[in-house]
Amino acid sequence: MADMTGLVKRAQAGDKEAFVDLIESCKQGLYKTAIAMLRNDADAADAIQDTVLKSYENLQGLKKPNFFKTWLTRILINQCNRILRGREKLVPIHEHPELEYTGQDTSGKAFIELLNKLEEQYRIVLYLFYVEEFSIKEISAILDMNENTVKTRLSRGRGNFRKLYMKENQISFC
Repeated sequence: MADMTGLVKRAQAGDKEAFVDLIESCKQGLYKTAIAMLRNDADAADAIQDTVLKSYENLQGLKKPNFFKTWLTRILINQCNRILRGREKLVPIHEHPELEYTGQDTSGKAFIELLNKLEEQYRIVLYLFYVEEFSIKEISAILDMNENTVKTRLSRGRGNFRKLYMKENQISFC
């Protein structure tokens, strides 16, 4: 984190290479977050591109460099929400491909596939908490919502995830 803070300060001082390094260090997380919300590569790429541009233009306004990743993720989520608002109300389900996962970890793939089946309000909170490992306080800041709302959505999301998991794996309790 100290290294990232130093990069942020250098980028704020005008070092373009430091900014590129910052974005490079966050790009995988940005992509995964955008895909989790948008479920579409083209829209995710647009959201990330807009996020990089907005963050570059507004980097001087970041008061606490140690919160760069949280700040950047907040910008990304705002861009994703803008894209979601621009979509038509009803979009055929075949236009929403599942998140492609190229790693070897099949348990991670199963988690992402089940996560994609949840409502967005639960999916994004669970994703930020379990995959990106943000704290409840950070998620609250990113999504601009009360910490208790984040806790409630985490709890309900876990419950919905559990039910979906049990249904998909045909597990029942007597």
